[in-house]
Amino acid sequence: MPRPPLDALIDDLYYLEGAPPYARLTLPPTLAALLIVNLGAPFRIRAGTDIETAEYADGCVITMPTRAYEFGYPVPTRSVGVHLKPWGLAPFLPMPAVELCDRPVTMEQAWGRAAATELRDRLATADAPQEMLTLLEEELIRRLYETAGLGLVRHTSRVIAAAGGAVSIGGLSVAAGVSSTHLARRFKELIGVTPKRLARTCRFTATVFAIDLAGPIDWGELAGDAGYFDQAHFGHECREFTGLTPTRYLAVRRRFLREHPGHAMDGWPLPAD
Repeated sequence: MPRPPLDALIDDLYYLEGAPPYARLTLPPTLAALLIVNLGAPFRIRAGTDIETAEYADGCVITMPTRAYEFGYPVPTRSVGVHLKPWGLAPFLPMPAVELCDRPVTMEQAWGRAAATELRDRLATADAPQEMLTLLEEELIRRLYETAGLGLVRHTSRVIAAAGGAVSIGGLSVAAGVSSTHLARRFKELIGVTPKRLARTCRFTATVFAIDLAGPIDWGELAGDAGYFDQAHFGHECREFTGLTPTRYLAVRRRFLREHPGHAMDGWPLPAD
């Protein structure tokens, strides 16, 4: 877990090594951004079915996505990464987050070749995972800079999350004392998406994480409890966020749980094979 002031931006830093549970994993959109420093063979990312797969050798930076990504991991894989809050990447980016929405970039593109190479070399030669995490944390603290509008976006995002996405966007701007246009602009600058899109993602993730994988599912009741118009509305959202129907999504989640019980990645990544 990061120490202050990073704890207001980051959920956790992690070290990943070994064989992935599946060669290809689908990552549906969630309330997080991601920074990965790759220390092994290149991995591959496909940011949507209409986009070609790209290789990432030094790592990548991903703002909060609006579509499912497909990750192709080398075997073995080795990397150091950061799970950030939706607004957490903004103080480390040289460009507005909206420019990277659903467009992962390499570490070199984000921080420059010299900085990316130096950090990667330092991490690769560290003695142990804990030292790697400390080095990455220190690099992030060194790069941290003041970001206009961060307090507004952070507070509003937390209000949205606390309500499970069931909020009035107009009400949010009134409560914040700004226009809806200003609020949307700040969100796109710092997160990459509008407050409305953040709320949709929040509601969907809260809904599917609440599913009891061990029991039967009443999809109509689930949709109603989550505030969707009806079962068809939830089904549309499920297909948009995951590329799968609700029943297929449930089957894939159960497959992961059955084949890799207790795995650290169980919960959100889905087998793509």
